[in-house]
Amino acid sequence: MNMATDPPFRITAEIVLPLSIFFGGILLGLIFEILLLKKLSKKKGKNYEFLSSMRYMIMLSFAVVSIYATIHLTTMDRTLFHFLRKTLHEIMLLLGTIIAARLLTSFMKMYMKGTEAIFGIPTIFINLAKLLIYLVGLTIILDSLGVSITPILTAMGVGGLAVALALQGTLANLFSGLHVIASGKIKQGDYIKLSTGEEGYVIDMTWRDTTVKMSSENVTIIPNSKLASASVTNYSLPDNEMVFTAQVGVGYESNLKKVEDVTTSVATDVMREVSGGIPDFKPYIRFQTFADSRINMSVTMRVRGFSDQDMIQHEFMKRLHERYRAEGITIPFPVRTLFIRDNIPIGNKVRQS
Repeated sequence: MNMATDPPFRITAEIVLPLSIFFGGILLGLIFEILLLKKLSKKKGKNYEFLSSMRYMIMLSFAVVSIYATIHLTTMDRTLFHFLRKTLHEIMLLLGTIIAARLLTSFMKMYMKGTEAIFGIPTIFINLAKLLIYLVGLTIILDSLGVSITPILTAMGVGGLAVALALQGTLANLFSGLHVIASGKIKQGDYIKLSTGEEGYVIDMTWRDTTVKMSSENVTIIPNSKLASASVTNYSLPDNEMVFTAQVGVGYESNLKKVEDVTTSVATDVMREVSGGIPDFKPYIRFQTFADSRINMSVTMRVRGFSDQDMIQHEFMKRLHERYRAEGITIPFPVRTLFIRDNIPIGNKVRQS
């Protein structure tokens, strides 16, 4: 008996075995992906972020490989066989392109987390990286199909000129965004203020606009071309630490030496005890003007970031007010004293009070 030509064995070789490989490969990929991601989800570390970008890609890769193995074990027309093999080859290239794009963007995000950046990497860089990989992948796929890309590039060059003219504003925003990022003068996490009044933390930069989070927890969207052309104050350069000044006034009867010592003492305690202050910084006082009802002075302190000013000033004013009351130092109300002289001439007459 010839087992190779026996009907039961032929059915096993031509139908059952290929189907087993096909469904087994898909099931194996699904199980592998579920178990791997489930195990890594408990860690929530860099490896999880990296491999989570492979979601569904593992199962699809196993499925394509199992289909590729199946068609080699199945008896079919040679023309259909070559067509299926060519199609699967292109699908593999497409999957490889998608996987490469996902892995690269995950690597970029992991790198930014490693640098302890607050808001991550600008979206414009991620999108450009994806676009570059997809273009390279598309070129490889077209080349494998025997499609000449030279006429395509020529047509794209001619069509690109027309598109550039139609999208001048969009391209201006794109190149303005790239210019701002490349200059390094504005980046995510910086606190900026535009000459037009918008201010807040830069939380994202896309190909068209920059998103700024204001102190009210709302966001304002600024076109990149406007950001590039406006006068911008960056409170995070050259360092996040910054000096800020609190204005204080005391009465004319105050002992200014005592006022200086008491105020410096309070400011020093605030620097050491309140989060956001610089403990090693020594605050200093500068008397400025003789105002109508008080002597004005400025108290200079240093904070870790722009957003720390509010809490430092809040605590400083509370503690200073309490200490002034204990030391007998007055913070006068706005007062204007009028002196009226007797016998003021009014025309040819003398006014008697």
